Amino acid sequence: MKMESAAWPQVRSDLVSVRQSAATFLGNLSADLISGAIGRQNWAATWTEIGDARCLLAELNIKKKAFEEATEAWLCALTAFEVAKHLVDEDDPKSGDISAKVDVTIQKLGLSLQQKLERVRIACCDQAELLAHYLPAGNPELSAPAIICIAREQEAGATLLGRLLPAVIGRGMAVLIVSYDDVSNSSDIPSETLLSCCLDYLSVRAEIDAGRIGVYGEGLSAALATDFAASDSRVAAAVCDGGIWNWARTMASVRWMTRTADMVDDDEMSARRSRLVRRLTCPVLVVAGGRAITSVSEAIKLQSDCLEARIDMELAIPPMIRTVAGEIEDFVSFDDRVLGWLEHKLTMRGWRGQTESAFGPVIMPKPTFGLVNAHEQPS
Repeated sequence: MKMESAAWPQVRSDLVSVRQSAATFLGNLSADLISGAIGRQNWAATWTEIGDARCLLAELNIKKKAFEEATEAWLCALTAFEVAKHLVDEDDPKSGDISAKVDVTIQKLGLSLQQKLERVRIACCDQAELLAHYLPAGNPELSAPAIICIAREQEAGATLLGRLLPAVIGRGMAVLIVSYDDVSNSSDIPSETLLSCCLDYLSVRAEIDAGRIGVYGEGLSAALATDFAASDSRVAAAVCDGGIWNWARTMASVRWMTRTADMVDDDEMSARRSRLVRRLTCPVLVVAGGRAITSVSEAIKLQSDCLEARIDMELAIPPMIRTVAGEIEDFVSFDDRVLGWLEHKLTMRGWRGQTESAFGPVIMPKPTFGLVNAHEQPS
């Protein structure tokens, strides 16, 4: 009990406190706190109760016409429900129950937000259309940056929306969320063409700065984000895999066909590894490790190649907490870091009319979590 109380911070009602409490809780997880499935279920139930309590508070604020307070309470609920989801297995019936709570919370949140959540249809080449979730930046009088977010494989766009909403609110960025299946399953239209249609859609909206639109792909969608950013020079910043996924598959095929492990020298390997990322004209953040499709070792090699080629590429490693029941991701800290990177890069593009460029020694990532800039001087 002493260990539990030490890891269990006071959870106040404001969004900053709830997210800080969630990050502290996830960061302090250990075998002493979660001793198998029962321990995870108990903590999941606790965070679900926190989410339910915030939903009740939101309803009370709606009755008092305190819409800003209701909005904050629902955002707190989304964070609490997301913690609970990370603590239960995907095949656990409770996972479906929590997801249902998230869906209801998003619907009610949409009624109180000043910037209304929209379900939009994006036409593409007169052949297809994409369904997407759209959240404006908040101030229609300002020309704001925007992010095209692609959910990971086998994940609905609404699932990613529920997780990102508490992290993106207040950053002054619009968000357009599409699903991996919708973007990748078309046999007639390449994924990069469909994503360019999403960029076209954002570019003509009056509240969006067409010169400050980035892309963020999770899981296999990170490879789609790379291909998109390489094919469309309008992309201002990309959170992606840097081409490593396609490179690794190509190299594996070559090794299998030639039955040899060392068919090229290091210089040629380096050139092949960085070939795709060299086509990107925007700053790049490569996510590696955790649930990402990119290995940390290959990402570090790519970062070294990019340093030599003077390419603006950084490396982020999701914080994974190892317990006897498996690994759990500190999504709160990671989402804040990734969105903070996008916010910074898109803001700098707005100030200077072009992307940043600075160079320096490589920083090796920390084992637990890192947002590593190849051009920053290590301390």
